Amino acid sequence: MANELIINVTLGETRVARLDNGVVADLFIERARDAGVVGNIYKGRVCRVLPGMQAAFIELGLERTAFLHASDVVKDLSSLEEGEEDAPPKKSSRRSAGPRSIEHMLKEGSEILVQVEKEPMGTKGARITSHVSLPGRYLVYMPTVDHVGASRRIEDASERARLKDLIRKLHKGEGGFIVRTASAGVTEKEIATDIEYLTKSWQEIEKLSRSSKAPALVRPELSVVERVVRDQFTPDVDRLVVDSAPAYERIQTFIRDFMPDERRTVEHYEGSEPIFDAFGIEIEMTRALGQKVWLKSGGYIIIEQTEALTAVDVNTGRFVGRRDVDDTILKTNLEAVKEIVYQLKLRHIGGLIILDFIDMERADHRTKVYNALKEALKADRARTTITKISEFGLVEMTRKRTREDLRRQLTNPCHYCEGRGYLKSPTTVCYEIFRDILREVRSLPEKQIIVSCHPTVANVLYDEERTFLEVLEKQINRRITIKSLNDYHLEQFDVGGK
Repeated sequence: MANELIINVTLGETRVARLDNGVVADLFIERARDAGVVGNIYKGRVCRVLPGMQAAFIELGLERTAFLHASDVVKDLSSLEEGEEDAPPKKSSRRSAGPRSIEHMLKEGSEILVQVEKEPMGTKGARITSHVSLPGRYLVYMPTVDHVGASRRIEDASERARLKDLIRKLHKGEGGFIVRTASAGVTEKEIATDIEYLTKSWQEIEKLSRSSKAPALVRPELSVVERVVRDQFTPDVDRLVVDSAPAYERIQTFIRDFMPDERRTVEHYEGSEPIFDAFGIEIEMTRALGQKVWLKSGGYIIIEQTEALTAVDVNTGRFVGRRDVDDTILKTNLEAVKEIVYQLKLRHIGGLIILDFIDMERADHRTKVYNALKEALKADRARTTITKISEFGLVEMTRKRTREDLRRQLTNPCHYCEGRGYLKSPTTVCYEIFRDILREVRSLPEKQIIVSCHPTVANVLYDEERTFLEVLEKQINRRITIKSLNDYHLEQFDVGGK
């Protein structure tokens, strides 16, 4: 089967799933109200310099001032390293080395061009850097760095050398590049196109920066749909399917402008069944929010997420094996390895993770399970570390956080059970209602749609999601009435006609 990208665009929410041979391999969601600022480039104004912290606070026009550490403006060529995961090296500049103290580099009231590296969190402002990096289809351009590197995920040393030689041949101007993993096997023409696009983009940014008055947004990051095409529509993906006509047109325009030689399939899905239902993705999303995941053999794993760590417990369940207890335990643990790695990636679980395999008395069985785990993690793009399996069947591992995990993104702590479990957030229920209306509208001949739901959900529909509700009414040419029912569970709703 083919590898595919499936994009579902609804009111205020975009969901993207990657299918590898029909199996959901990756999933991420972005809502318009939660669109982040990472990647945005601003012309900022220095509002406070803190010599004691070797940092400065920069006004960007956001809710809170951003944090800039001296290490992100230090002119030091000594720390260059090749990016392990397409990340540009930081703390480096093509300029000559100068004073390292923040007070010698920045003054209050001065202006500086910066890029957001980390989102604001809680009471903390965004983390920013003055070393701008511009990601393209195959390369990352770093205007302030004289360095050519390559992703370590391109395992062929000769291919990495070929690509770096191409860049040195094609680019004679200032700045450096990191070769992205997607570059493996691409032609000189494709590399030249990316270099031209990125260097022209930087020239436009410099021009806009000169004409802008701080604080000002100079260049926003691409929309989620365009980022998907740029970063996820890799050579190993055979086709892209999207259910929104406007998004389909944006994708075609982006490909025409920045990927002119692209010949793979891009389809506009127009089926009557919702696209995530048609491709079996909705079911996998439900599994990704569940605590218990069944294995094909009849065993199961339990995934418990806490603030400090994630614990995964393996159980034999209904699986009794064919020969003896040791055989049953080994087979269950080996099957659990594949499902654990899959669930960690699907749920975007990061940080400290404890795997509690079923106890194995035999050392060779523990070695088999450990090797299987190590092999399965090779396909994980996030950086991981694991320890040997203890005699009690425990593995300690870490996984780099690359995105907010799905549970935190789609659920709220459950007030019905005093925080011991989780419920879908009212906003998530609202979007489920929107999708259910689109799913049922053809079977409802009445001119009015009645949505019965919990009062909290009804309030969100009438307040934050009112605009999208009105757009949906125009889209289906029906009036939608919200009926608030106190005895409904927060996740419960009904869609009918009148």
